[in-house]
Amino acid sequence: MPGGIDFLVMGLSHRTAPLVVRERLAVGPDQVAETVRALARLPSVREAALLSTCNRVEVYVASPDPDAAIAALRQDLAERAGITDSDLGPHLYVRVDVDAVHHLFRVAASLDSQVVGEPQILGQVKQAHDVAVTAGAAGPVLGACFTGAFRIARRVRRETEIARNPVSLSSVAIDYARRIFEGFVDRTVLLVGAGKMADLAARALRGQGAELLITNRTAARADELAARIGGRVHAFDDLEGALVRADIVIASTGARQPLLTRALVARAQRKRRGRPLFLIDIAVPRDVEAGCAEISDVFVADIDDLQKQADDHREERRGEADRAESMVEGEVARFLEAYRGRRVGPTITALRAHVLAVARAEAERVLSGAGLALAGERERRAMLDLAEGIAKKLLHVPQVVLKKGGADPIDGAALVASVQRLFELEVADAAQGSVAESDVEASSAGKLGGT
Repeated sequence: MPGGIDFLVMGLSHRTAPLVVRERLAVGPDQVAETVRALARLPSVREAALLSTCNRVEVYVASPDPDAAIAALRQDLAERAGITDSDLGPHLYVRVDVDAVHHLFRVAASLDSQVVGEPQILGQVKQAHDVAVTAGAAGPVLGACFTGAFRIARRVRRETEIARNPVSLSSVAIDYARRIFEGFVDRTVLLVGAGKMADLAARALRGQGAELLITNRTAARADELAARIGGRVHAFDDLEGALVRADIVIASTGARQPLLTRALVARAQRKRRGRPLFLIDIAVPRDVEAGCAEISDVFVADIDDLQKQADDHREERRGEADRAESMVEGEVARFLEAYRGRRVGPTITALRAHVLAVARAEAERVLSGAGLALAGERERRAMLDLAEGIAKKLLHVPQVVLKKGGADPIDGAALVASVQRLFELEVADAAQGSVAESDVEASSAGKLGGT
């Protein structure tokens, strides 16, 4: 890319930050477009996309000056989280160039998920890019990288068994509850929320003997889910009454503040006359207020508490995950080779055109000077051929070096970018516009425009 545009990612995940930090940066679906537009306006940020899930918040950026972009992003994220940069910094990770693309590919292929092989993440990555495109914040760099990520994610699902018997965070939560209660027969499970996570939880509970209750702020969605899974709806404005009826609560709404407050749960628990109540909170930000765990006979688990159960599923899939990791490595290498190849050719063409134009212009200047203005066509042609011949001789070595060195995984992109800067070449962006999968064989660019 012109000038050497870098691809980078900055973020935090379940691996680097506790839930109390992640939820401070979580962005609701209705806020993503506005947020990416603001991110794209930060200093040294050309393109931006935002991925915000229950386990990660990541910003993907194209920048001509990664150091400046990283500094601006750190400050912006700290302000959004309402904490100091020094407090947020230890939880953040930064990947640049090849490492950034490699990270994106692993995320899309569900290799970096809390539950390896979970099927939701690819859709979330696609949505992150789609929103950025619609918001006018994503361009050719992100287009190339995300296209490659979609490609490898589909390959992993098609060519490995990593997604066999798909496991989601919701199903992990169900397994967690099953171990606590030794099954669900004669238990009442309340689903607070009627979105994708609730739907997955309901599927995991189907046929296990539990009575399913659904409550949701939008009644129509609760009715639709209840009809599909054979559950019953409880009015959302009587959330306390729903808690009184339940043994297990799985909360997964998109609310920005806790719905299950300590006061609400305490009132419900007094009416339950000491029956144990188990609250599983798989929402980010959390639906269950932290103080609920202090109420007698109320037990609370959030998504970080499910990590041990998720680790068990990870071990079950380790062999297939290793195969998938190898596939990602190969796709990264092919993507980088294809991407850089598209940059070397246009750079060589631009360099030849520039040098030959200079040579011809100088020859014409000499021919039009004193004493040569009346030179015949033969002499004129000879002068032009001489200038062109010298230019081609001088171009030979740089062209050979560019062809060989441009594909180098470490220095190739930097070499191409340096030639463009030295000769002030205007090179059309090979990734401009939409990027076809056939163009980007795989994925992972380190200095996509340069390294």
